[in-house]
Amino acid sequence: MQTVSDYFGSMVFDDRIMKARLSESIYRSLKKTIEEGTRLDISVANAVAEAMKEWAIELGATHYTHWFQPLTGITAEKHDSFISPAPDGRVIMEFSGKELIKGEPDASSFPSGGIRATFEARGYTAWDPTSYAFIKGKTLCIPTAFCSYGGEALDKKTPLLRSMQALSKQALRILKLFGNEDVKVVRTSVGPEQEYFLIPKELYDKRKDLIYTGRTLFGAKPPKGQEMNDHYFGSIKPRVEAYMQDLNAELWKLGILAKTEHNEVAPAQHELAPIYSTTNIATDHNQLTMEIMQKVARKHDLVCLLHEKPFAGVNGSGKHNNWSIATDTGVNLLAPGSTPYENAQFLLFLCAVIKAVDDYQDLLRLAVATAGNDHRLGANEAPPAVISIFLGDELNAILDAIENEKPYKDVVKTKMKLGVDVLPEFRKDTTDRNRTSPFAFTGNKFEFRMLGSSNSIACANIMLNSAVAESLKIFADRLENSTDFNTDLHELIKETIKAHKRIIFNGNGYDDAWIKEAVENRGLSNLRTTPDAMPHLLDKKNVDMLTSHKVYSETELKARCEIMLDNYCKTVQIEANTMVDMANRQILPAVSAFAAELAQTAAAKQSVNPALTCQYEGDLVKTLSTLTDQIAERTKQLEKAIIQVQTIEGIEAQSCEIRDLLLGKMASLREVCDEAETLTSEKYWPFPTYGDLLFGVR
Repeated sequence: MQTVSDYFGSMVFDDRIMKARLSESIYRSLKKTIEEGTRLDISVANAVAEAMKEWAIELGATHYTHWFQPLTGITAEKHDSFISPAPDGRVIMEFSGKELIKGEPDASSFPSGGIRATFEARGYTAWDPTSYAFIKGKTLCIPTAFCSYGGEALDKKTPLLRSMQALSKQALRILKLFGNEDVKVVRTSVGPEQEYFLIPKELYDKRKDLIYTGRTLFGAKPPKGQEMNDHYFGSIKPRVEAYMQDLNAELWKLGILAKTEHNEVAPAQHELAPIYSTTNIATDHNQLTMEIMQKVARKHDLVCLLHEKPFAGVNGSGKHNNWSIATDTGVNLLAPGSTPYENAQFLLFLCAVIKAVDDYQDLLRLAVATAGNDHRLGANEAPPAVISIFLGDELNAILDAIENEKPYKDVVKTKMKLGVDVLPEFRKDTTDRNRTSPFAFTGNKFEFRMLGSSNSIACANIMLNSAVAESLKIFADRLENSTDFNTDLHELIKETIKAHKRIIFNGNGYDDAWIKEAVENRGLSNLRTTPDAMPHLLDKKNVDMLTSHKVYSETELKARCEIMLDNYCKTVQIEANTMVDMANRQILPAVSAFAAELAQTAAAKQSVNPALTCQYEGDLVKTLSTLTDQIAERTKQLEKAIIQVQTIEGIEAQSCEIRDLLLGKMASLREVCDEAETLTSEKYWPFPTYGDLLFGVR
């Protein structure tokens, strides 16, 4: 019987395969490229390509593709076969180093935010050797970056790799000050927990809103929702368990470290959590995970919903981005140490993160901003739109002691001169976790909880890496010129705590009093929607920081702002048009037909006995008639609002009008339609209800 260890990574051209199939010199050269970023010689590329092709063909692959992540939010691939014509009319299987390193897909229809005209078709993909190639179906997939003819990044991988490089560069400066000369590179690692819903495919196929938008635009609350919390960590249903088993098998073949699975709070909601990987690999793996989740679900006659808020009234789905920093020598820089210097180093990196989150809270917020996530954030199941950091009581007390030059826990012998006298010993994680915090320290990592389920984790990690790189740069600039390192280090940490403690909050993030305090007393930003958040990408401080670390050019930033706002506008308009279609073609006819049946029933009863009042039928017909008039009127108002927002010039102005006008009209229409659902016979209601969808998998 085949075990997991037998087939784990069997579809990945990983280090094991490279060692076995490449010569020692080629292998060493490739590893140097992967680990140190050195340029890859074409002769090495040719050898790697030949070995990769032979391996892939042996496993049944017939095609190859440069697999990349354009600004659509999903992945893209163009398949080319390995075949080349031979003189005798047969074909031979070829794949060169040039084809491995660079591709040339048509880039005209990918979002570019004005970087290129539609008629300018050329774009380039470039191999990312730090992320292993893999086989999906019959195709060898080569992870790549994607750029325009002019060299501007048109993808999410390129700026992510740049941000990782920027952070490593600045972290190495800090580590050298602490005597860590053996460290060559610093990497961030991520473990993204993925939430999702599973519903029966036959029910999904009957809902236009799910098909077109990924979420339900109508739906009255069922008699039971998540009130009992009985789904959370409950026994997994056999049909779901079979799905999870197949999903794990497919992920493990691709070397994806799927580790934990369980039922989440809402009915039909589940979660998958992986083991940590280097950030760019974790990003690739999460994109693959979402794709495979949906493919495997179809095999089980299920549909996997990855929308952030597919159902009103129950929890939406997030993606918890567990982020940490480590050296190539295996030291986690966010883990407390056992010596004064180790703890001083830990506290400096901790302060760098605190400063980064405070200085660039707007960037972290806009990195997770989408039309779908706007419905989820602050909805008592996810963090609020206000960014804050949870550190826990013990770490908070240590920072307070440093700031105020007082003993920690009244231990008089423990002084706070960092690196000179003994710092208090503190364990990795001695406090409760805070599920309401957007950004929580959990022992040796930070958990960024604001990402939506369908988000690429690249965006959040680009901003987080870049902001921390900036903090470390400021620290290094100051400490490299120090004449008394220990004293200046102590003062730097003390000043940073004092300057940025406003971002630290250990209480209930759901409390309205906290939002008021955060905004009015602490001056934190509360960017509630995508149109509120996204324009801040072009604030001078953000442009200056991101361009100085060469993560983005100013042109790339302007393009991304344009793309994200355009995506928001299109998403909401599709939802609005879908509502109009469903109201006119499904809901109104259904409610009217039921009302007509009631009227006929009343008339039939009175023809037999004229004395009958038929109060039930009469009252319900009146109510339904009123509701159909309201539905018709509000549908017309929504149609007018759609036309109105389309006339507005400028994507920022249009996004604000959609937020202020269109969303209100959509909510107004939904209100009366949902009320009509509660009064209309199940026989007449035209599509599956919330009760059907949430409890349909048995």
